[in-house]
Amino acid sequence: MDKITILPGDFLKNAGIVGLWYMLEESDAEPDSVYGLTDDKQGLWIEREFMKQADWTGLYFKAFVKRYGSLTVYRAALDKIEAILEKAEHTDWSKADCKEDLKFINEKLLSNSYRSGFENIRQDIENPEVYELLKTSRLKENMEKEELCGRLRQLHKFLEQPLCEETFSMKSIVYNYINRFWDGKSFLLRANAAKDMKMLFDVDFSEPLRKYAANNHEKAKEMCIDCSGKMDAKEKVSVAFMKDQADDLTRKRSAFWNCKVDAWLCPVCAFVYSLVPLGFTLVGRTFVFINMNRSVKELLDANSLHGKLNRDSEKDETERYSSWIARTIDLLLQEKSKELGNIQVVARGMGESDRYTFDVIAKDVLRLLNDSHIRQDLDRLSQYPYIKIGKDYWNIHENVILNLLRYRNQYTVINKLLKMAIENESNLIKAVCVYDIQLRTRLLSESDGTKIGGKLMNRYGVRDEGYELRKALLKAKGASDDACIRGTIYQLLNALSVGNVEHFMEVIMRVYCSTRLQVPNVFIEFLKDRDTFVEYGYAFLLGLQGSHYEKKEEKLND
Repeated sequence: MDKITILPGDFLKNAGIVGLWYMLEESDAEPDSVYGLTDDKQGLWIEREFMKQADWTGLYFKAFVKRYGSLTVYRAALDKIEAILEKAEHTDWSKADCKEDLKFINEKLLSNSYRSGFENIRQDIENPEVYELLKTSRLKENMEKEELCGRLRQLHKFLEQPLCEETFSMKSIVYNYINRFWDGKSFLLRANAAKDMKMLFDVDFSEPLRKYAANNHEKAKEMCIDCSGKMDAKEKVSVAFMKDQADDLTRKRSAFWNCKVDAWLCPVCAFVYSLVPLGFTLVGRTFVFINMNRSVKELLDANSLHGKLNRDSEKDETERYSSWIARTIDLLLQEKSKELGNIQVVARGMGESDRYTFDVIAKDVLRLLNDSHIRQDLDRLSQYPYIKIGKDYWNIHENVILNLLRYRNQYTVINKLLKMAIENESNLIKAVCVYDIQLRTRLLSESDGTKIGGKLMNRYGVRDEGYELRKALLKAKGASDDACIRGTIYQLLNALSVGNVEHFMEVIMRVYCSTRLQVPNVFIEFLKDRDTFVEYGYAFLLGLQGSHYEKKEEKLND
């Protein structure tokens, strides 16, 4: 069976491959018969006969509507219509309550892009007069209830037609999602704004793909800059339609030898690049893609649009990119922990001026994240990740994972938690988890495969010394809580935050003199260097604030 194989490349090509796989999965094509992965999992193949005959435009539109349809103003307008009709069933309903919803429905459905879409399909849909009426007589809250509800029911039925759904959804998708990745071609060429989108895409992408699959290119002289496949001069496609990848090659040729442009794509690669928006996942207001180069199978697993990873990663628009990275890496470790190499996370905001950003998560960081004890602490933090600070919420789980990914220590988080633990003891348990992560991270990073148990017990011995001092101070003052030592705790935390060994030891010596306890010999270690001082110091503070070995299993919630 004659096949055309598509191999991975840069992050855009890889995102396009993920999008292509998703599109094929949504089609009626039989996997492993019409398309599939090569035996070594390094490429995606498609049967040539299928490529020559498939309705690529229809598959493209169907996949994008399935992927982004729920996020469009078309869907929002339908939801508002349904909400108004549901409210209208109640006797105490007030038409004034739906004023803003009616304004949204009128403005969005009568936008220039929706009007042009309607003109393209007017001859192929039922009851076009419903939309015509909306253009001449907008929906208003001062209409009689029966008239308003009747108009809304007619409009809802009109909008639910499959061709209306596809056309209006794609109008939103094209101008809110697709044009963040490519522009200036097909339905995104300004001069084509009012033309039939499917016809334009078919002419610029689908038909060239079918013809390319049908032709023999043994004698072709042009070469694709991406896959190195041969092609005829009439088949080459400029890579300039991809945003931030090349300038207008028709006018700006100075970057090429003798000003001869050779940055051309074959129709297959051009079609794959047009699918890039389908390979990214929208997280809040950011598009993200996990770029894995070891195999196409690993690439597809990491960016699955059907599996647990994607379902658990989708949040509302308030979720931040950093929070998504934290949860996504955690999910990847759960599903693919034994196979992960370096991971590149690519992001692009939804704004016109936004550019691609890259985070590379190295294997040594993944090894730390996959340590069973660190994972256990992260899992516990993820159950109750938020702490309220005034009117805002602080996500500890997110901050801890980002510190790990970017090679930053956790002491700022620990210090903040310990200060907050003075008022709310539940924060102390969270501080214990973060300290354990910090300590294990440093010891595992410095170990050469030797066990770290002895060093861990040494640090936790310091914590228990702090706990013994706490008990002695409370007993001496006849107190049942630590209100009497909060001033001391604040002083020690402030000294630790700025690395002031002298002030820390001055407070420690003064406090020990008020008890019958001897100053532990381990405090000599404080004088070695700042890193040792901070590490031992926070262990001691954890104990002084009430943490010791037996309390580690307490719950994290308030």
